Amino acid sequence: MTRFLVSGLINLETTLRIAGFPLSYNPVNYPFWGVQSRISGVGYNLCRALTTLGHEVDFLSLIGSDEAARLVRSALQADGLSGEHVLAHAAQTAQSVILYDGEGRRQIHVDLKDIQDQIYPPEIVEGALQNADWALLCNINFSRPMLARAAGAGKPVALDLHTLSDLNDPYNRDFLLAANVLFMSDERLPLPPADWMRAVWQACPAEVVVIGQGAQGALLGLRGARLQMHIPAVFTRPVVNTIGAGDALFSAFMHSYARSGDARSALERAVTFASYKIGVASAAEGFLTAPELEDWYQRVLPCQT
Repeated sequence: MTRFLVSGLINLETTLRIAGFPLSYNPVNYPFWGVQSRISGVGYNLCRALTTLGHEVDFLSLIGSDEAARLVRSALQADGLSGEHVLAHAAQTAQSVILYDGEGRRQIHVDLKDIQDQIYPPEIVEGALQNADWALLCNINFSRPMLARAAGAGKPVALDLHTLSDLNDPYNRDFLLAANVLFMSDERLPLPPADWMRAVWQACPAEVVVIGQGAQGALLGLRGARLQMHIPAVFTRPVVNTIGAGDALFSAFMHSYARSGDARSALERAVTFASYKIGVASAAEGFLTAPELEDWYQRVLPCQT
């Protein structure tokens, strides 16, 4: 069992099933059972996945003191997650709305309120880092000062930057330079994934780089060996909504990689975990336990070799 420090967003998420993209104007729609609200957010999703997989997590996040915050506290308790370090320092709790269609495509709208202006108390970070094996720091502003603190404490850092198109992007530059393990999506890449991987090796120190490719699987890059490996996607159950697929891929990879150090087998398992997760509508649900993941991995292994 690995102990992770997770710093990232928690928010009230509403998902809406639509007929398809692009969305045509219509004054009234009745998508029966197509509107659901759930506590979610990248940081929360990682914590839910990692604890379901059997790990200990210290969750650092910021919320408000509003009605949504009360829902956050209730969800944390129900899901067995500690809210000790989820602090009510924001004016309001962040919210998101996700549109998704029958093919699993999604469009995300996130209202961060004033969270990007908040600073997370450094003394809490220092205490949490002492007990952590890994620091998983989402690229939100209150995580930014934690990069140097994790390095000072000698803790490896893993990051998922989601959509990225510029390695000199000033918002993400310090995150890129701090990561030991670096994840991102291929959705906005200006180059083919293999070429982008080589560019990442030139610009960033991460030893392990993963580019998520959605229905195509994921590309793994190992800096030391200058090796790239494509891990194909697998089928476990029908797709409902791809929201949270990247969070699932990242968390399941860290679950396996932190224990074994074998990046390829970790990503094979992560692709399996993410495939199963997208069989539900919410980003914070659909996670396999560690034994369930191993069972599914053995079932789909022939597809990955």
